Amino acid sequence: MQMARILIVEDDPTNARVAERVLSRMGGHAVEVTEDGDEVLSRCVDREVDLVVMDISLTNTNVRGDPVDGVRLTRLIREHCDGGGPPVLVVTAHAMRGDCVRLLDASGADDYIAKPIVDHQELVDCVARLLAA
Repeated sequence: MQMARILIVEDDPTNARVAERVLSRMGGHAVEVTEDGDEVLSRCVDREVDLVVMDISLTNTNVRGDPVDGVRLTRLIREHCDGGGPPVLVVTAHAMRGDCVRLLDASGADDYIAKPIVDHQELVDCVARLLAA
């Protein structure tokens, strides 16, 4: 598989480090981490990323000065990319029954994985599926 440019949007340093290491070492991808919403939108619109791994509960993320969570930021990616943009994988601790469907519908994301990420191969495989689609 070809190396992809992956942007992780995560406010927890431990979660960000785990996802970054898994996707770079096991997946062989070029991975960057940010919580800057304006940067995320700009890089998606400019097609500088092939896939976004998006946390839902973002505490320090803003777009044009307004606070956003991962649902809103994913919707903004879709809006600014004319309904398209890179695939977005939602990674969240919201793992109750029904959360997956609700979050995918609300955000327009492409797939969902619950945190904590304990099955590292599942993350690598999910990213590979989204990149191949």
